[in-house]
Amino acid sequence: MMNDKVTIDPWGSSQSTDYSRIIEQFGLSSMDSVSIQDPSRLHRRGIVFAHRELDLVLEAKRKANPFGVLTGLMPSGRMHLGHSMVIDQVSWFQKQGGDVTIAVADLESNATRGISLEEGKKIAAQEYVANYAALGLDPEKTTVYFQSERNIVQKLGFQLGKRTNLSELEAIYGFDGSTNLAHVQAPLVQAGDILHPQMEEFGGLRPIVVPVGVDQDPHLRLTRGLAAKTNWFNVSDAKMGLQVGVSVQEENAFAMGVEANGRVNKEKQKQVFSQIVDSISQLGFSDIMSNPKHGTVNVPSATSRDKGSIRMALLSLERKMGGMGLLAPSSTYHRFAVGMTGDKMSSSKPKTTLFLGDDVATAEKKIKKSFSGGQATLEEHRRLGGDPDKDVAYQYMMYFFEEDDSFLSEINQGYRSGKILAGEMKQMCIDRASEWLSNLSEMRDQTAHLVDSFFE
Repeated sequence: MMNDKVTIDPWGSSQSTDYSRIIEQFGLSSMDSVSIQDPSRLHRRGIVFAHRELDLVLEAKRKANPFGVLTGLMPSGRMHLGHSMVIDQVSWFQKQGGDVTIAVADLESNATRGISLEEGKKIAAQEYVANYAALGLDPEKTTVYFQSERNIVQKLGFQLGKRTNLSELEAIYGFDGSTNLAHVQAPLVQAGDILHPQMEEFGGLRPIVVPVGVDQDPHLRLTRGLAAKTNWFNVSDAKMGLQVGVSVQEENAFAMGVEANGRVNKEKQKQVFSQIVDSISQLGFSDIMSNPKHGTVNVPSATSRDKGSIRMALLSLERKMGGMGLLAPSSTYHRFAVGMTGDKMSSSKPKTTLFLGDDVATAEKKIKKSFSGGQATLEEHRRLGGDPDKDVAYQYMMYFFEEDDSFLSEINQGYRSGKILAGEMKQMCIDRASEWLSNLSEMRDQTAHLVDSFFE
């Protein structure tokens, strides 16, 4: 039924491609209204289709302020084309000035897939980081770490766990009474992964963007919610300008002037609001109206574009006062590249994808057998044309192998009109995939000596 809700499962084998409904149901923002300088292939073609607060990152870039990029890998299988799409985006953000942090989910791999920590390290280095180097990530601006070796990740996950409960995890992930507790714990560790690069020893307070496939959005929703629950000061739209609301919590009550008996120390409260006003004043605002009685500070001249800078100033203040000062992560979402068989790509199903270590002969065989958008007969194809939206060969050129937008548009139209046959489309894809895989293999050899330098 059309009214049925879309379900997003980070671990499931099925996936929804009704991206308009996903945007509406889960509160994502469309990329259609976002202006990006020097857009990548994935941006130009609408493959990156939605985001959450990407404007914070783009504004940081515009002002030459620091920002970070975070992604992760599961060390349990071979790297395939779907994984490379994330690295393409990470590389693009890195070229825009972002520092890169990559989490190796060795704890999760060990708990849920039985991969030993030692084996996970080998897979991460030999199968993934070797390809990251070959795909162009800069080791000088990239840090790869293991969950099992970065205690702050586990500590943060434990601390943030106080801000949620099983009911919320059930609502976000669909957990029930039969869910393995490792799966329950894994999202909290991932929240630690996503948020810890803001800690002072890992780069400090700055926007962090996480590029993912839309199936991973539950992790971002949980993490954003957890970060927001820790915040002492919340910035929201008001009738005029922006309003700052003070959140009094168990952890910050004393700092906010609430004494053990529940009474409010007016002088201490006044000092807190004075600090808020001073922090915002330093951004150039002069029309700041403080109302300690109602727990608010209003900035009538501020606009939505100022929300990020005010939030950052108040998070810095929160840290000075002893709080965590966590900024909710930004995120971008890309469409799924269809698997060779028309189903989801999967490392555990070799026929569904091209692996980055496949040789040219293997790639040719897979592409020749790939799902086609052509008609059943030559006559029908010439008369009715093919469907490039369903054709794997065309889709792989659009997602991975063909940089020339005008040529891609030309073959799209030729396929739809029936001038280009399904076999010809597959051969074009084979030619480009062969060149791409050969170049990648050469780059792996040339960058092999850099692999160790990616690890902290």
